[in-house]
Amino acid sequence: MTRAPRRNATDDATDLTSDLPQDTRPDRRAAPDTSTRAFVKLGWPLFIANLAVVGNGTIDTIMAGQLSATDLAAVAVGSSIYVSVYIGLMGVLQALSPIAGHHFGARRWRAIGDDLQQALWLSLFLAIAGLPIVLATSPWLGFARVEPEVASIATTYLHAIAFGLPAALASRTFVALNAAVSRPKITMMINVFALALKVPLNEVFMSGAGPIPPMGGAGAAVATAVLAWVTLALSVGVWRLDPFFRRFHSDRIHRPRWASQRDLLKLGVPIGLSVAFEVTSFTFMAVLIARLGTTSVAGHQVVANVAAILFMVPLAIGIATSVLVAQSMGAGAPRVARVAALRGFRLSIGIALAAALIVWLLREPLVALYTIDAAVSAVALSLIGWAAVFHVFDACQGVCGFALRGYKNTFWPMVIYGVSLWGVGLAGGYWIALYDTPLGPPRGALGFWEAATVALGIAAFSLAWLAADVSRRTAERE
Repeated sequence: MTRAPRRNATDDATDLTSDLPQDTRPDRRAAPDTSTRAFVKLGWPLFIANLAVVGNGTIDTIMAGQLSATDLAAVAVGSSIYVSVYIGLMGVLQALSPIAGHHFGARRWRAIGDDLQQALWLSLFLAIAGLPIVLATSPWLGFARVEPEVASIATTYLHAIAFGLPAALASRTFVALNAAVSRPKITMMINVFALALKVPLNEVFMSGAGPIPPMGGAGAAVATAVLAWVTLALSVGVWRLDPFFRRFHSDRIHRPRWASQRDLLKLGVPIGLSVAFEVTSFTFMAVLIARLGTTSVAGHQVVANVAAILFMVPLAIGIATSVLVAQSMGAGAPRVARVAALRGFRLSIGIALAAALIVWLLREPLVALYTIDAAVSAVALSLIGWAAVFHVFDACQGVCGFALRGYKNTFWPMVIYGVSLWGVGLAGGYWIALYDTPLGPPRGALGFWEAATVALGIAAFSLAWLAADVSRRTAERE
């Protein structure tokens, strides 16, 4: 059948998000709007949603820091271990986003609901695999070599947060779906609601209330687990009740299908490994820095949280880029997909440069927000300059990696992340931070940040080249 003509890349794509039944639509596919306005419209709810997620970690860091350096260090180590497991499993589920985005661009409505069911089954299987890893606290804490007081709180933290892992993974399938069908405001509203509950729940479980005993830093994990189940319940409710999603609903509940699971895993495993390489190269820093003492890991946690907040803007732009690239490819418009990829890159880098400068200029008041401990502040201030440079490279690799996911190109990004972030960043950081090297004596926490920044720079330039090459070759075949 001859493909219908496309509209211009800057045309409004209202027909892709209209609630009209499929049989009343014109028999043609239309490429989505890829203008800056479209990025802002799709990106700002994603930014708020992601900021709300990181806000939970920020609240935990600040509230634990106000208790003691020991509680702050325990939260840093416990959350790093949990995130190291969760993030890789969650990354596998991100395969639903480009798959559903291609369906959405091609108007295969029912296929979206079918693949959502398969992604939910996959989230259950991943939770079953992940729970024993989170609960195996002794090997993790033995590797970190933390002080006994820190280990005790971190153990309770991990046991508590494991309760929320199945809900957290299942919720990610709805996050991926909402982005793929250009409905990020749903995720934003749910995440903001959860964030509003975080402080009171933390206060209840960290300080105690009525029959609930004070748990210190570990109480933050209980609050996080409770909110994971609240978030899942709200996500399911919106999926069932919002008329927009009605066209996607399957006529029945399907059992796991190997063909669908294989497609999700083929795309998702490289994404999951890429995300795991990226995030664990960062979170393992906290675990290894814990060997240097409570003050070092607490100072690192402050700077790590600042870096995580900074990344929320390029993350939102990256997700928007991936969605628009996937929808354009599904609509049979690879040239429009290239426009989306290039625009996302320019927006991300421009904003990242401005943010890095602001953080450097405001470094002292920023650190003062997190801790009143002079020794912890000194460590954080020694690292924050590297964090500003780190952020620029982080923005570049993030948007390029997401653009490649929109093209369903995930294998080579996985290789790039593994070689650069683990081979250069984590291994190199371990070497120069803890041992005498040609560069001089052990450099402590600073050595980890130096190696991580160099590694991220290598990943950023490699992924930028790959994304440019893939988008150009794909556009030339149109």
